[in-house]
Amino acid sequence: MATSYLGLGLHTSSTTFAGPAAFLAWNWFYAYCVLASRTLKQWHGIDHNGNPRQDINKYGAAAIREGKLTQAQLEQIQRMEAASANSVEGYTFFAASVLLALVANVPRPTLTAACTTYTIARLVYGAVYVLIPHDLYSQLRGIAWWTGNTSCLFLLWKAARSSVLSA
Repeated sequence: MATSYLGLGLHTSSTTFAGPAAFLAWNWFYAYCVLASRTLKQWHGIDHNGNPRQDINKYGAAAIREGKLTQAQLEQIQRMEAASANSVEGYTFFAASVLLALVANVPRPTLTAACTTYTIARLVYGAVYVLIPHDLYSQLRGIAWWTGNTSCLFLLWKAARSSVLSA
């Protein structure tokens, strides 16, 4: 197995980062692509590339009047935009916690478990945000949000306790 020098006195095999890199790539794709509202807006004919962040504000009411979409569909697109924005914002925290855990040599099973927890929590978060408009049931979104962020905080805690960073 080939090893390479990472700096900070750390050595790693060439396959060591495959799992964490896959989690980082998937969560980036989910936040920036899967939850992007652009496809839904194109489907309903209200996507305007000249100023796409204003599509809903500028053309939403007119699209309802013209029968392009219903109020419920418009609200779903709004929730999708909010879920995407929150996922993009949260991705930075996730990436930073994963990278710090890697540098600190947090045990791989611990890192994988935290990344899996975060990924599942974000999938649940996005699905609940986009698909559930009911006030009571949408509370599941908050549970999923806290679960994902707690997994990141856990990685930071494990990294802080690492002997690599304590030395």
